[in-house]
Amino acid sequence: MKPKTHKRSPLLNRTAGAAAALLLGGGGLAAVNFYASAGTSNDGDSRKGAVAQQASTIACPDVVDRLEKVPRQSRKEVSRELGRLDAQIGAAYKRLVENRRAAALDASWTKNSVLDPLASKRRASLDRIRIALERAGVRQAGLEKLARCGMKDGGTVRPDDGQQGGGQDGGQQDGQDGGQQDGQNGGQGDGGQGDGGQAPPPQVGPSPEDFVDINDVQPNVQEPEAQQNASTGVFKSDCGVNENGKFNSDNIIVAPGVVNAAHHMHDYVGNQANDAFAVDEDLANGETTCANQEDQSTYYWPVLRDLTGGDEADVNTPGGGLDGNVGKIITPAEVTMEFQGSPVGEVVEMPRFLRIITGDAKAFTNGTANANSSWSCTGFEDRQIADKYPLCPEGSQVVRKFEFQSCWDGQNADSANHRTHVDFANEDGSCDEGFVAIPKLVQRIVYDVPEGTNFAVDSFPEQLHKPITDHGDFINVFSENLMSKAVDCINNGQECT
Repeated sequence: MKPKTHKRSPLLNRTAGAAAALLLGGGGLAAVNFYASAGTSNDGDSRKGAVAQQASTIACPDVVDRLEKVPRQSRKEVSRELGRLDAQIGAAYKRLVENRRAAALDASWTKNSVLDPLASKRRASLDRIRIALERAGVRQAGLEKLARCGMKDGGTVRPDDGQQGGGQDGGQQDGQDGGQQDGQNGGQGDGGQGDGGQAPPPQVGPSPEDFVDINDVQPNVQEPEAQQNASTGVFKSDCGVNENGKFNSDNIIVAPGVVNAAHHMHDYVGNQANDAFAVDEDLANGETTCANQEDQSTYYWPVLRDLTGGDEADVNTPGGGLDGNVGKIITPAEVTMEFQGSPVGEVVEMPRFLRIITGDAKAFTNGTANANSSWSCTGFEDRQIADKYPLCPEGSQVVRKFEFQSCWDGQNADSANHRTHVDFANEDGSCDEGFVAIPKLVQRIVYDVPEGTNFAVDSFPEQLHKPITDHGDFINVFSENLMSKAVDCINNGQECT
């Protein structure tokens, strides 16, 4: 059982590496590598002896979680500005990469040339969000306080890094941040990549300390005891493993109408009509990969990549290499989706087009309040890890598990921050007052990965491919008939498909 993390109020590795300080990262962060000596010489030269590169990142406050109400007439403009905010950070990162020597030599350069201009641009976008909301009669306090970004330690950089893209000083690029592409992520001239079409940034992360031997993890899974009125059935939906190779870097839930809003690639199973511009009607008419054709739901999550597998087809596209996501996309060996009951009583039907996000794509910089990542290995699934990738023994496969929120407010299919309309159950399985139990979606995704620390989940480049940023997205497009059957199955203690 996942801990309650929902808050009612808005709350590797390929790096350039030959300078004393090297700026890396992308998307919402920039990473700075410093050489730190494992030992010093008599003359105090800290660069002698064994060295390790350290990565630091620029962390910007997330705006989505702070939004309290976004009226329908404001959604398009708000989504556009949310896309701009992420692209502005990507452009700031590019400027850091191209001027890494200046940043290394002058401690004030980053503040004056990157952070201050970034804050100014963020302030303008936040002001446009405020105006759009006020035009619809909504006052959102405190947005202006989210303009400033700061630094965050990103951990140790892998020792086998090689330079990949974005490695020049970028003389002619100095001062550029994508021109008209600044901040816009959709359509021609809007520049989803936010980098002016130049060389892609290097991938930063994961770091060696982002991995752990599964044998060193103690069993930690505890499930609440089923009470007398528990709904113990399970409804399973088989939707394949994305054999179709449907990928995009859009995010229809958080930023509809904005191309490359996620800045990382998603695997999709189920509904095949999902892109940035899909509306409920498109999803209702979309084809599905699910065996039961009455399940047209959208299930998606960030792809996992083999970092030793060479370039993927998206190496020069937004969401892929242009956002620091490199390596071959690994097709899952197995994907299972189960809708489970409640240990304390019956469940009710989900509303059609209910949207749920579990986990936080920006948990590395946002903190863990909304994080819900869960990594393990086959044969060891009584040991779930939130902030590390598992190193599995021979014959064992990597497992990602997403447990979605199973309490619903009984009214809304979505909310302004895409979280407050649903909630996690309490430790005993009960829902808080004002929420009712719905079928709990549990996704289990199994992979064959390369040996060692050579795989990573796609992420916003600023999140450094940290495992804590793993997340899953779901839009319910069951037919009313199938949802009714699923709930009856679960409440009657049966196993159905």
